[in-house]
Amino acid sequence: MKKILFLPFLNIPTGHHSVANALISSLRKRIQGEFRSIDFLSYFSPQLEKVVTNLYLNWISYSPKTYNWAYDCFAYPSSSAKYRQVHESLFQTKMQQLLLEEQPDLIVCTQAYPSLLISSLKVQGKIHTPVINVYTDFFINNIWGRSGVDYHFVADTPLKNELVEKDGVPNHQVLITGIPVDEWLVPTTRQQKLSPPYHILIAGGNNGLGDVNELLQVLKNSPDFYCTVLCGNNKRLFKEIRSWQIKNIYPRSYISSKKEMALLYNQVDAIVTKPGGVTISEALWKKIPIFVYSTLPGQEQFNMQYLTTQGLVYPINRERPVREQLLGILNDNIKHANWRKRVDSYHDRLDRSASDKIVEIINQNQVGVI
Repeated sequence: MKKILFLPFLNIPTGHHSVANALISSLRKRIQGEFRSIDFLSYFSPQLEKVVTNLYLNWISYSPKTYNWAYDCFAYPSSSAKYRQVHESLFQTKMQQLLLEEQPDLIVCTQAYPSLLISSLKVQGKIHTPVINVYTDFFINNIWGRSGVDYHFVADTPLKNELVEKDGVPNHQVLITGIPVDEWLVPTTRQQKLSPPYHILIAGGNNGLGDVNELLQVLKNSPDFYCTVLCGNNKRLFKEIRSWQIKNIYPRSYISSKKEMALLYNQVDAIVTKPGGVTISEALWKKIPIFVYSTLPGQEQFNMQYLTTQGLVYPINRERPVREQLLGILNDNIKHANWRKRVDSYHDRLDRSASDKIVEIINQNQVGVI
C-alpha cells in the first residue's frame, strides 16, 4: 500500500489545506493507500507556527501595503538570497528528518515553501521520492521549487507556458488541471435568473477577511438582493450581522461540510468574494457569476490580474454604486452568455483532473523511496 504525503503550510484553513483535503478525499475513492497531510511549520515548531499565523492575520488586516511589499520581497527575492540560504539550510534539515520519519512513496506540495525545501533536497541527491507541485493560485511565485520537482499541476495554459518557456521545465511534466476542488462541487447546468431578487453569496474567506461589513452597508435592506454571508472563523462579524436582525442578510459561520457548501452554491445567483484561488475555482466549476469587491495584498492581487485579463470575474468599482453594477450584469442575458463562454473555454483548456493523474503515477509504479 502506497503512502502519499501532502504538505500544506500553517494550520489556518487556507487554500493549501483545501486543495490537499480535496485531493485526499478524491484519491480515497480511487485507490487504497495511506494519506497524510502535515503542516511542515507546525512540525518544525508549533510555537513558531502560532506566531507566524497571528502575524499574518494581523498584518494583512492592519497594514496591507507593507504586507504587499514584504510578500514581493519574499516571493520574488533578489538581494535577500544570502539570508534565505541560511534559514533554508536549517529548514531543509528538518524537512529531511520529516521525510525519513514518514517514508512517503509520493510527495504532494500544495504550498510553495515545502516545495522549495524538497526541490533543493532532491537536487542535492538527499532524497529520491517523486514530488508533485499542485499550485493553488492563478500565478506562480519564485518560491516554488522547479528543478527537483517531477510534476507540476497548474491552473491554466499561461502558467504552463511560463514554467516551460521561462523556467525550462519539460513540457510533459506540466499538466493543466485547474486548481483542484472537492468532487461534491460537480459542474451543474443552471438557468440564469434575469430579474431580482437575487440570492447573493458573500464570501470573505475562511477567516472572514475583506471589506465585508462595508459591502453589507450598501446592500442591506435592498429589495433586489437576499444575501448569505460566509463569515468563516470571524465570530465578531457573525455576531454583528446577526444583531442587525435584517431579513435579507443571513450570516453563516464556518462551513466544514463540502456537501453543504455544494448545496449552497446550487441555491445562489452570484457570488461576491475575494480572488482567492480555491473560492474562485469552486465558483467557476459551479458556473456562478463572480464579482470581486476587495482584494487582499500579495497572492490575491496577482490572481486578480489573471482573472480580469481572462474575463472570468467582474471587478466592482467602489467609486460607483454597487447595486447598479450588480444589477447591470445580472439583468443582462447577453453579458451572462458571454461570461459563460469564457468559463467554458477555461474548462476546455484543462487536460485532466489532478486526482486521475496521481492515480496514473501510482499505477505506473513511478514511485521510489528516500
